[in-house]
Amino acid sequence: MDHLAITVRDVDATCAFYHDVLGMQVQTFGDGRLALKFGQQKINIHEAGHEIDPKADKPTPGSADLCLLVEDSLDDVVAALHEHHVDYMGPVNRTGAHGAITSVYVRDPDRNLIELSRYDQD
Repeated sequence: MDHLAITVRDVDATCAFYHDVLGMQVQTFGDGRLALKFGQQKINIHEAGHEIDPKADKPTPGSADLCLLVEDSLDDVVAALHEHHVDYMGPVNRTGAHGAITSVYVRDPDRNLIELSRYDQD
């Protein structure tokens, strides 16, 4: 996957959460559009009521459910969540696209569900 877009109520709060808590880079592109860059992918940010065309049929803040793979151990992820006073659920065992993963779940400022996962080690 190259990129996806999420619709948000507060662009600044969204960028702060994904940068400060999840370590993504905030990137400006085009005519001042914003994206959250991580690895080879990015999440484009659309402000509710000011979405970029073409867009989803019903762009809605808080409707996303994303699973993101992390490089750090989940212990380190949980420690960072504690440091930023972010509530989380887990760790729990799940199945990813390529097999068993272990995940923790958080909610971003729009209440999107963000699953932070690592593939289980052999």
